Amino acid sequence: MADADVQQFAVPSDMTAIGIAAPGGPDMLVPERRPVPVPGAGEVLIRVAAAGVNRPDVLQRMGKYPPPPGASDIPGLEVAGTVVAAGEGADMMVGQKVCALLAGGGYAEYAVAPAGQCLPVPNGVDLVEAAALPETLFTVWTNLFERAYVVAGDTVLVHGGTSGIGTMAITLCRLFDIRIVVTCGSDGKCAQAREWGADHAINYRTGDYVAAVKEITGGKGVQAVLDMVGGDYVPRNLECLAEDGRHVSIAVLGGAKASIFIPAIMSKRLTITGSTLRARSVGFKSLVADELMRNVWSFVEEGRLRPAMDRRFALTDAAKAHARMDAGEHCGKIVLVA
Repeated sequence: MADADVQQFAVPSDMTAIGIAAPGGPDMLVPERRPVPVPGAGEVLIRVAAAGVNRPDVLQRMGKYPPPPGASDIPGLEVAGTVVAAGEGADMMVGQKVCALLAGGGYAEYAVAPAGQCLPVPNGVDLVEAAALPETLFTVWTNLFERAYVVAGDTVLVHGGTSGIGTMAITLCRLFDIRIVVTCGSDGKCAQAREWGADHAINYRTGDYVAAVKEITGGKGVQAVLDMVGGDYVPRNLECLAEDGRHVSIAVLGGAKASIFIPAIMSKRLTITGSTLRARSVGFKSLVADELMRNVWSFVEEGRLRPAMDRRFALTDAAKAHARMDAGEHCGKIVLVA
């Protein structure tokens, strides 16, 4: 049966993919012809319907975030599509519609993914929307729910409320009865974040988010902060934490170094942690996928977990998609349609 399934898909020898001509701006993203990758043992070949665009892709384009050893140099950390071929041990997935977390290679007509990092796309779910799920879902789940171990009744602070990470955090917090406060860069983005489910949205350009958080929480502070900014945000974030609060760093867009007042950490018994996802092992990411299947995926099947979408661009217009992300005007996920 597996052999028959494999043979029913005609896979070409080459494909259109987006290469990076040289480190630089969006115009460095150029369509080119590449060989279609071949899945190894435990891997599947996905005919890509769509690929999500994420901030790490931008950093890779700029030469600041090289792919881990062994990963494709084609940008793109998440895709959705149909499995059209498979390596040893994954034949049973041929023909399935999946979305997948990748270490690279998503900006292409075909991409290889470890079978364990694939999640089934339920009937009725748009593949373009499904492509916008994996990277942010894996990231928010592992950092906010595992590293910060938030639970129902907690209040959390998340920066970048209308980013892919921020909107996914809003959605998951709403589903798990967690109050979420976000920061955004304009009143319009704050309004959009509240429309998507944020309990409070603070315009960090016009107000002091530390003071706002203290007012919102009655001076107690939040149980967790999910931070993508770093730099001088870190000591301010620590001021926002309640006793026994947890600070999780997942990016350093505003600076890689911070000065903190250690006695405050001691007196409030704070935890400072962080993580990166891209370079983690296939085994780890597969375990996360299993957790998502058990704890979250039913919400996708029920239509209660959908990504907040910004705009769709053709795969060959990847430069335009990156220009929009660079401008910082987007709200929700940007997706490339193959």
